[in-house]
Amino acid sequence: MSGRDRFGLSAALTTPFDEEGRIDLHRLVGHARRCLDRGCDSVTLFGTTGEGASIAADERVAVFEALIAGGVAPGRLVVGVGETSVGTAVLRARTALEAGVRAVLMLPPFYFKKPSDTGVFDWYAAVFAGLGSAARDVLLYHIPSVTEVPLSLALVRRLADAFPGVVRGVKDSGCDWPATEKLLAARGGLEILVGDERDLGRAVRNGGAGAISGMGNVCPERVRRLAVEGADDPGLNALVDAVLKVPVTPAVKALVAHCTGDASWARTRPPLEPTPAAAATELAGIHDRVFPDARSGRG
Repeated sequence: MSGRDRFGLSAALTTPFDEEGRIDLHRLVGHARRCLDRGCDSVTLFGTTGEGASIAADERVAVFEALIAGGVAPGRLVVGVGETSVGTAVLRARTALEAGVRAVLMLPPFYFKKPSDTGVFDWYAAVFAGLGSAARDVLLYHIPSVTEVPLSLALVRRLADAFPGVVRGVKDSGCDWPATEKLLAARGGLEILVGDERDLGRAVRNGGAGAISGMGNVCPERVRRLAVEGADDPGLNALVDAVLKVPVTPAVKALVAHCTGDASWARTRPPLEPTPAAAATELAGIHDRVFPDARSGRG
């Protein structure tokens, strides 16, 4: 890990769509730049919050090219890779890494449920072998509520020990503090990034390296205090509690729509649906009570 900057805060960038369901590249670039200007060290593309599983290969290329043309350096991008075949995962990761991105965030193979640790290890090992000399800066993505393929502490340590210089860290979105605490204690040189903002401050105080955060789309200044300084934020916790009562990705988009005054941000791609109006209004009210002086993301 020597020579790398501290990971800090990355916004798990949400993806805007136009009335025809196409990615709105202009809005996406503007939003990415605002997140960076407001305290994010990077933005993460095609993750869970970005509806990455619904973004096609040609669209990924268009997004990347638009961001670069819009002045976002590749080194400030993290690219999500969520594939079930080794070959496609290699292709996605190689394209991103050779373009100079900061890191790739790589899900385990998620179609076949309850694989053994050995099976998951062999899948990652095959991807890294396919990447060859391009293999670097891989963040293992632990989000069992979505994949139903948890990354055990034993598996994480085995991958880190077998592939030093390739496995950079873990994004822990397990929302299980006792498990996070054990991961932090056994991290060695790994960067541990915590997805649950309610646990983020104490994770950083215990050696965490930062976060890839959905709330980084909404209130990056406040999330940065947690991700970099290890602060606590009861108000932000209350907003996260409310977000978790409804489908999370549409809820984040509803909050971005509220903060920007741009209702188009609420659009999602099937199978996700926009947050219902009543729930969106409730989220907006909580946001405004928690952040009465929040800087608007309008523009």
